[in-house]
Amino acid sequence: MTNQKQSAARLLQPHRRRSTRIGLVSGGLGAYWPQFPELLPQLRDSVRYVTGRFQGLDAEVTDTGFISDAQEAAAAGEKLRVADCDLIVIFLTTYLTSSMVLPIAQRAKTPVLVIDLQTTEAMDHANFDTGKWLAYCGQCPVPEVANVFRRAGIDFRSVSGHLKQESAWERITQWVHAAGVRARLRNARHGLMGHLYPGMLDVATDLTTVSTTFGSHVEVLEFDDLRERVNAVTEAQVAERLELARDLFVLDDSVNDDDFAWGAKVSVGLDRLVEDFDLDSVAYYHRGLAGEQHERLGAGMILGSSILTARGIPMAGEFELRTSIAMLAAQAIGAGGSFTEIQALNFFDNVVEMGHDGPAHLAVSAQEPLLRGLGVFHGKRGWGVSVEFDVRPGPVTTFGLGQDPDGSYVFVTSEGVVVPGPLLAIGNTTSRVDFGGDPGVWVDEWSQTGIGHHWALCIGHRAADIKAAASLLGIEHRHVVLS
Repeated sequence: MTNQKQSAARLLQPHRRRSTRIGLVSGGLGAYWPQFPELLPQLRDSVRYVTGRFQGLDAEVTDTGFISDAQEAAAAGEKLRVADCDLIVIFLTTYLTSSMVLPIAQRAKTPVLVIDLQTTEAMDHANFDTGKWLAYCGQCPVPEVANVFRRAGIDFRSVSGHLKQESAWERITQWVHAAGVRARLRNARHGLMGHLYPGMLDVATDLTTVSTTFGSHVEVLEFDDLRERVNAVTEAQVAERLELARDLFVLDDSVNDDDFAWGAKVSVGLDRLVEDFDLDSVAYYHRGLAGEQHERLGAGMILGSSILTARGIPMAGEFELRTSIAMLAAQAIGAGGSFTEIQALNFFDNVVEMGHDGPAHLAVSAQEPLLRGLGVFHGKRGWGVSVEFDVRPGPVTTFGLGQDPDGSYVFVTSEGVVVPGPLLAIGNTTSRVDFGGDPGVWVDEWSQTGIGHHWALCIGHRAADIKAAASLLGIEHRHVVLS
């Protein structure tokens, strides 16, 4: 590998603060063990299989072992409290009492998923005795646990199935992905730089509610923080960043060499800003005046912001903090998440045309992304290079944070398909999304959810993952589907 390729690979290393932490507890009723000596060894075989499946996921697993009574459950709950898990999974191998499950949820104060996976698809009725039946009895306590959780004010979630049922494991994995979103958001440091785009009332965000809802920290930044870091960038660093950009993008003839070099310099400064403030996302906007440096900084952000977003540090323009949070959540489930708004409707093809100038997630591009030179950024001061690409054809999910009159947040999703067709070539990330019906009706129903006018465009149909993440975060999920 050449030095340049090594440098590009280093700069594009995916960013993640820490692994998702899963707590795992397995259990059954201890009164059975002396009555049916062959039962516990059989159940332990099932536990080994489940433990292996969890260890194969992209997560850090704390396995407290097998519990047989309420005292052991309390000890497991204390161990998981200390482990600071993002999700606790309790495997009901056979019947157990709810008193063995409740202490775990109460002590750990962490969302719980109950799984009950019987040994095979069905019992061999003709050859089963009571001991063998009990290995299929994990479903029996599920209503009991659900009832007690409800009375205790604890959210109940479950996956029922059989041990090697892949559809059940897909549902379990969905909850692990959701735990990854919870982990990413509750440990995130969001940068907020500049000021609100004048008049965008929907974008205005109460920073306290971000921390109280998600556990995140919002670091308030000045464009001066970026200015000083850009001023310290060397010519050699600019040259290195220009080479990286040429590796990542196709350069349109409209790109001005000075604008390209300025974008590269700002890109290096942005990397330093993110590192110095230990940031997981950034939302920014600065109007500027008369071509002064802050205006040029604001206009020079797109190249560097797109590179950072590709690394898993989403950047959103127009001071759109809630969308940068959605983009970070989308990144946590491997769905990309590119800064997006409505551009137009096409009633011949029944598609919603979406896109945005500014930061883009390179992972959602259908082909090599293009750098286009723009003499003006519409609605903004400044000029320079912008990213342009067509979004990859196939299933997509729109995902954003809505807000209700009481200030509470809601995850909002809709699933569609990107289809080919004519697109604007104006330095935007563009897509034609078919939501399965009249695009005007989709806009009306989407706008009723409390969403703002920006959101993340994600690869794949991921509404179920996002719904699960909302459950773990304790917020509402709203999904728009055209009937």
